[in-house]
Amino acid sequence: MDDDQFNMNIRRYLKKVGITSQREIENAVRQALEKGELQGDEVLDMKVTLNIGELNKSVDIEGEISLT
Repeated sequence: MDDDQFNMNIRRYLKKVGITSQREIENAVRQALEKGELQGDEVLDMKVTLNIGELNKSVDIEGEISLT
């Protein structure tokens, strides 16, 4: 295994995950605000599940995002 290449591939994947996640969160919050489902001062509970199928490994990463 080439550790440097492996590390670069992980970083590339995580960049894609980060950009996609941010876009989805922003869109969901904007839509909820427009529909009146959110007021704009909430703290949203978040959870991402990382699943590595070939390794039968699943990890939940939890946190919060405040809208203020």
